[in-house]
Amino acid sequence: MARFLTTSATSYFLEELIKKAQKYVVLISPYLKVNERMRELLEDKNRQQLEIWIVYGKKHQPNEIGWLKDLGSVKVKYCQNLHAKCYLSEQECIITSLNLYEFSQINNNEMGVLISKVDDPDLYRDTRAEAKRIIRISKEPRFSPRRQTKSAAPQPRQETESDGKLSTSKLAKKLGVSTNDLLQHMVKHGLLELKNGQHHLTTEGAKNGGEHRPKSRFGPYFLWPANIFETPT
Repeated sequence: MARFLTTSATSYFLEELIKKAQKYVVLISPYLKVNERMRELLEDKNRQQLEIWIVYGKKHQPNEIGWLKDLGSVKVKYCQNLHAKCYLSEQECIITSLNLYEFSQINNNEMGVLISKVDDPDLYRDTRAEAKRIIRISKEPRFSPRRQTKSAAPQPRQETESDGKLSTSKLAKKLGVSTNDLLQHMVKHGLLELKNGQHHLTTEGAKNGGEHRPKSRFGPYFLWPANIFETPT
């Protein structure tokens, strides 16, 4: 039989759900930010190579995505208009008002229901089927360039990363995507162009603060404002 959960009980059984999982964990929550304890649990399950799916639906911190992308077993998806909060393992699931957001785990009044696959197989099956549907309709996080108000390209300066700009690889890490994916987005949005297999800075890229640096021992590279890209809400 399903079990009613209070605020503290929801947090406790969510932690237990993750700790006891042996095959997979599914975390569906509009807000993605998690507290330190939840990070430890997910990192431990990643070391055990469990399949972990996380679906979110609100504006997120790029650093949060970056941390999750570093966990090889974690698959992150974005679902527009997501409002459901549901957490599953192969043994049980929790349907609740509790977000994966540390504020709600501390200060809010929450409710939840714990469903066991053994005790309520039909209810568990229906919940799992809906969770799988949400995963199917969700997408990989995407990025779009932020519009700049300046109309003229800045004059070349001897700026480095210490002046507030990041190399393409470090910007990709900050946004939680691969360098290759970020380069493709920049080409798509006209910040870079590809000629003879090499990337070149465009006028649009320069207007948005991009800079090309000549060859070093690591080869040529680009610098970008740290806020040139933003994630969808």
